[in-house]
Amino acid sequence: MNEKVLEIYGLLKEEFGEGKCELDFYDDYSLMVAVILSAQCTDKRVNQVTKTLFNKYPNFNSLANAKKEEVEKIIMPCGFYNVKSKNIISASQKVVHDYNSVLPNNMDELLRLPGVGRKTANVLLSNIYNIPSIAVDTHVFRVSNRLGLVHAKNVYDCELQLQKILDKEIWSEMHHLLVLFGRYICKARKPSCEKCSLKNICEEYKKWNGKTL
Repeated sequence: MNEKVLEIYGLLKEEFGEGKCELDFYDDYSLMVAVILSAQCTDKRVNQVTKTLFNKYPNFNSLANAKKEEVEKIIMPCGFYNVKSKNIISASQKVVHDYNSVLPNNMDELLRLPGVGRKTANVLLSNIYNIPSIAVDTHVFRVSNRLGLVHAKNVYDCELQLQKILDKEIWSEMHHLLVLFGRYICKARKPSCEKCSLKNICEEYKKWNGKTL
């Protein structure tokens, strides 16, 4: 990794420690459901909802046999409950029927599950199977471009560019660190530049302050 990437990695570790997923989960089933529900919703709200959801439906088999209307009532606070309820039930059914109730451990098969895109698949591969992965959500995409780690126009290009500049063994950790950085400091609308330890090496901050990159 080059000097700038190493510096950013070091500063993020100083700020957030090891970095970890803030969704509450206990196995492959619970993380899959939680990540699908987290689309356009905060982790805090998802964790509140899944307490009730997982108590009633603790595994793939139970959710696969759930009534959509009952699931909708529980997950309503997460938003888009009609689509999300359909996806988590259908995905659970597919895991039960096609994979013997065990979440598949490769990208291609994960992408066949309803509601699972590359971001969700990468989160699952990383946190369940310890496979080095970089999940690019809105936080990772935003802060990676602002810092100048990448110059990407879409999340897939961002993922590929991050893979090139980061050592593979820190892919998963860097995902969590960038998410936390984007969630608590480098926010979308009002980034907290005044208390950001990375501002002196941030491309966007230099632009905002009229400095030459």
